Amino acid sequence: MTGQRPLVTVHAAALVVASMVGTGVFTTTGVLLTSLPSPAVVLIAWALSGLLALCGAAVYAELGAMMPRAGGEYVYVSRAFGPAAGFMSGWVALIVGFAAPTAGGALGFASYVHALVPALPTLGVEIALIVVLTAVHMFDVRFGARLQTGLAGLVVAVIVVFVVAALVTGRLTFANIGATVPRGPEATAGAFAIGLVQISYAYSGWNGAAYVAGEVRDPARAVPRALVIGTGLVTVLYLLLNVVFLCAAPPAALAGHVNVAHIAAGALFGAGGARIVSSLVALTAAGFVSAMLMSGPRVAVAMAEDGVFFRGLGRRNARGAPALAVGLQGALAIVAILTAKFDQLLVYVGFTLILNAAAAVLAAFVLRRRDPAGERPHRALGWPYSGILFLALAAFMIVLAVRERPWESAAALATLVAGGVAYAAWHRRRRRT
Repeated sequence: MTGQRPLVTVHAAALVVASMVGTGVFTTTGVLLTSLPSPAVVLIAWALSGLLALCGAAVYAELGAMMPRAGGEYVYVSRAFGPAAGFMSGWVALIVGFAAPTAGGALGFASYVHALVPALPTLGVEIALIVVLTAVHMFDVRFGARLQTGLAGLVVAVIVVFVVAALVTGRLTFANIGATVPRGPEATAGAFAIGLVQISYAYSGWNGAAYVAGEVRDPARAVPRALVIGTGLVTVLYLLLNVVFLCAAPPAALAGHVNVAHIAAGALFGAGGARIVSSLVALTAAGFVSAMLMSGPRVAVAMAEDGVFFRGLGRRNARGAPALAVGLQGALAIVAILTAKFDQLLVYVGFTLILNAAAAVLAAFVLRRRDPAGERPHRALGWPYSGILFLALAAFMIVLAVRERPWESAAALATLVAGGVAYAAWHRRRRRT
């Protein structure tokens, strides 16, 4: 059993942390300040998105302990709604849930590297990062897990040191929180909903441990702990980090910029400090990309094992790594890099992942009703309120996102339709063979 489940609680928790803390928290706030009227509203959006992630993690903890298989939403939705719905959920996770965020992480990595070395071409840096980390995770599960744990520790250390150092300087201007963005937008429900969708990209890894549940020892205990503790820790770090960003520089200096940490560090520590912080942020971005390439391919593995996707994707090499599945995700991420802009990517990814996570949370309600006495080694904290709150916030974001950003929403819905077409074609192929 130990050989089949090489990961332990610390690996799963590290995966949650590294899956969440990538480029999103270091890039999204500048984008938000172009659509939300003040830093205070931006902070409220970050806090509410953290609550959403915690509610989702509470429900996923129950599902992950109940169904300790690799695959995440694909497994849960298949159990509740059948193989067709499960396939579409897995399709979304494969295409959008991991490949697109992998691309986003590489974009953020390249933006910070470019701030350090302007001569380096950003596209080349993005692709090189994905190629190198894809090769690592194609090679060995244990080595990839150790790399991931080390990067997660670095991520937490970077944020804590940055926040403490910022407080020590005495240069934070807390009055910035109450300031408004010059010539900024009006506060509307639609703009706030889009802000939540964009932030959900930064929080998207809260369910990371669920994707490797089949490779974790004692998943009934380890998976819930990793999900809830990891998500809670990152939520606190995100809020502290954003307070520093927003108090280090006036809103106008941050609005519209991706590399907000570089700008904030320059205001606090000077040019030398900005270079150091940007170097560390680039490493955390690399950790995020690594986390995506570790957890995402497990969806393709689960689908292949169930016979609803190419069986070759479920094969593992002698070191336990699903090499073909990892390679597929790396290739999809490179395609995403070549075809999308950062702001569009944020909305597209956030919208689609909220849909997918809402389906999984709804599956928990269906399974509770269908089999109330079924074995549940861990029960969701705050049930049913955690699930209801998650679905209510998700509905608010989805409905207003369709109205405010129709093209990105249409692209997300087109991805779902493509999944349905792919399932129908695959089902016909299986019937003929």
